[in-house]
Amino acid sequence: MARATIVITGASDGIGAAAARRLSRSGANLLLIGRSEAKAKAVAAELDAAYLVADFADLSQVRTLADRVRDQCPRIDVLANNAGAMFTKMRRTPDGHEITFQVNYLAPFLLTTRLLDVLVASHATVVNTSSSSQRFLRHVTLADFETTDRRRPSTAYALCKLANVLFTRELHRRYHAEGLSAAVVDPGFVDTNFGEASGSWLIPLMRRTPVRRLIASAEEGAEQLVWLASSAPGADWVSGEYYAKGTVARANRAAYDPGLARELWDRTMAKVGSGRESRA
Repeated sequence: MARATIVITGASDGIGAAAARRLSRSGANLLLIGRSEAKAKAVAAELDAAYLVADFADLSQVRTLADRVRDQCPRIDVLANNAGAMFTKMRRTPDGHEITFQVNYLAPFLLTTRLLDVLVASHATVVNTSSSSQRFLRHVTLADFETTDRRRPSTAYALCKLANVLFTRELHRRYHAEGLSAAVVDPGFVDTNFGEASGSWLIPLMRRTPVRRLIASAEEGAEQLVWLASSAPGADWVSGEYYAKGTVARANRAAYDPGLARELWDRTMAKVGSGRESRA
């Protein structure tokens, strides 16, 4: 049997690196994506894997990344969109988007849609990353995703994670009949450098309180990603669903609005201009 080809973003540290180590032991052919050249190179060398570098705060780098992934991987069995960050200060990217929205949602959407023909032809699995924070949003409309208002960092982050649930469900609706499967996972509170790297105080503060007992290790946080990447959609899990703690969970009620999912997809496609997909 051919080795599965698995592409993992955010693979130079934390959950992504932990998942890569687990999947490497199963014999997968890995392509690791990271923002830091030094970190990505170190993990790749440890696992005898290939790696590429891109900063998701620059969509031109994501487009180039997609082209390089296509060159290296004529077949992709799993695309794990694991990269993400939380930012505490308002900042626009060179592309003109709020950085939290771009890094956590626009960039993975762009990467995925530029690889769609390969993913569909490979009958691939796409694993996106969400968070329980999206469940607490109320009365979400399309305009909320597009606002340039910063509001609170936690709200901006939660909206991105809700966007990833909608993205997953719409990806399933459009392409599951052609063999592509998609799921979105909530890894829970995980003890990585996610917070510190983006200037967030939340995880460092939690480590100094009794709440630290609720924080999972990177290895624990990677379990669902590894499970979805190494098991069979349709037999072991259901495509199009949101998973938490290894089972289908209930996301924000807005995640089940098919009209919102379709509108967000179309509006995002117009924003990032992937040039790879046009169906309704």
